[in-house]
Amino acid sequence: MVDQEIRLIKKIKKGNQQAFKKLYDIYADYSLRTAYAITNNNSDASDIVQETFIKVYRNIDSFDIKKPFQPWFYQILVNESRRYMKKKSKEAISMENERLLDRLNHQIEEERDFEQLESAMEQLDEHHRTVLILKYLNGFSEKDIAEVLELNVNTVKSRLYKARQQLKAVIGGVADE
Repeated sequence: MVDQEIRLIKKIKKGNQQAFKKLYDIYADYSLRTAYAITNNNSDASDIVQETFIKVYRNIDSFDIKKPFQPWFYQILVNESRRYMKKKSKEAISMENERLLDRLNHQIEEERDFEQLESAMEQLDEHHRTVLILKYLNGFSEKDIAEVLELNVNTVKSRLYKARQQLKAVIGGVADE
């Protein structure tokens, strides 16, 4: 995948729009899921993804081909989501509890669980929701999350721990002391 991305990015930098479409096809679904998890609104998520890809296209020349593309892309997506949500002055980012996070990739079928999770995630602050989304929805490592959010790895680990504890407490589980 990495070699394919590098070839696509090189072509995009030379102006190949078909290569950009292929890159879009690779990232569109996950970015839409991430944006939806942040906004809890399909229309807003679509707008965010559209703006993200516009920014990626406009700034692809500044991308360092020696670095992995995915963290760079998701940094733009998260920043665009924050900007969009701030503009709409809503509380940002909804997500799932730890037990249900893996199921999000397989599309939650039980509406009741999803509604409970959405409600619980809305009670978390943006910092905690963001790290949960990047970790469990997108499968990022703590190191990648730290790079995307421009944080120390230990800060990311701390936020993940606190977010899981808060989510357990909200959903009715017992948080570890």
